[in-house]
Amino acid sequence: MNGTPRSEVTGEQILATILASLDDNKAEEVVQIDLHGKTAVCDQMVICSGRSSRQVAAIADNVVEDLKHKLGILSRIEGQDTGDWVLIDTGDVIVHVFRPEVREFYQLEKMWMPLARTASA
Repeated sequence: MNGTPRSEVTGEQILATILASLDDNKAEEVVQIDLHGKTAVCDQMVICSGRSSRQVAAIADNVVEDLKHKLGILSRIEGQDTGDWVLIDTGDVIVHVFRPEVREFYQLEKMWMPLARTASA
């Protein structure tokens, strides 16, 4: 850890670290949704897929480790045992890592994205 106090880490830094980690770990179909002013839950949501349960769990684990080592942020994580849908909560950014079939079933993008963007999806 670099020892950066949590209060000095911005949501933009958290988001950038998450997106870089997802890219490094070959996450697929990465979607970023800006939720500023839409919910008190978080400012940004990131949704992505892994090809298998093992890859989903590995992607999530690497995101959590990157946030911990690069920014000193401890994240809450749910669903890693099954690897179908893993949720990572950093406070400012929530990350959903899905197996493709599970992602298609829940269609979170359609729930949170503006109507114009979901019409083409």
